Order: sequence, then C-alpha cells, then structure tokens
Amino acid sequence: MTKKGKVVLTMGRKKKAIARVALREGVGNIKVNGVPVSILKPEAAREIMLEPILIAQDVLGKNFEYGINLTVNVSGGGIMGQAYAARTAMGKALVKWSDNDNLKKAYLEYDRSLIIDDVRIKEPKKYLRKGARAKPIKSYR
Repeated sequence: MTKKGKVVLTMGRKKKAIARVALREGVGNIKVNGVPVSILKPEAAREIMLEPILIAQDVLGKNFEYGINLTVNVSGGGIMGQAYAARTAMGKALVKWSDNDNLKKAYLEYDRSLIIDDVRIKEPKKYLRKGARAKPIKSYR
C-alpha cells in the first residue's frame, strides 16, 4: 500500500516469455510495454490478453475495470508466448486485488492457466542428434 493507493505486483510465465504486471487504482487504462492494449497487434494476441478482464467483468460487474490501471511489461519468447504470460500475470493480479473467491473459481473453471503458470519449456537439442529425442538411423548391413 502506497500513499497513492493499493498496488498489486504479479508475474506470469509461458515458455521463455516473462510478464510483469502492476495493478493500481485508476481510470481503466491497460498498457502493454507502454502501448494501449486497444491498438495492440496481432488481434489474436490482444484477445488472449483480455480474457481475464472479460471474465472478471462477468463476475465482479461491468464497471470494475474503471477503478484500475494495468501496466504490463513483457519480454522474451514469441508473440503468443508473451500474450499467454501477460494473461496469467493479469489473472493473478485481478484475483489478488479483488480478493474474491468467485473470481478465482471462475478462472479455474474457464482455464487453469489464467492464474497458474505453464512451466513447460522446449527440451534442448542433444549433441550429435537432430533434435531432443531423434536418434541417428542404425544400419545393420
């Protein structure tokens, strides 16, 4: 808690992408890496990022988002990995800020990864092999 009001800091991960979210009391601004989410491209990534907010509107009421500002910083990975990392961090922040069990249940029913990180990453390629598991062809003749 600061002088300006309640602040919630959370983090979300997906593959190599890491998202950090700061949720403050405000007027409803949502920015991703300094860019308003309304003009973010591609559109599919924007819709993925906004899922926690849409579910929270259903549970908490339509006007809840006008009382908060979300600032998201995402780095690493690809576009969709960053979108899923931001989505997880935003979901965690909204659950922590609202302290509402119904919201947490709604997130878990919709998709577990809204509040729990997906820790799976790509297995590294091995020496003298074409990939992580592929082995060279063995010839008997």
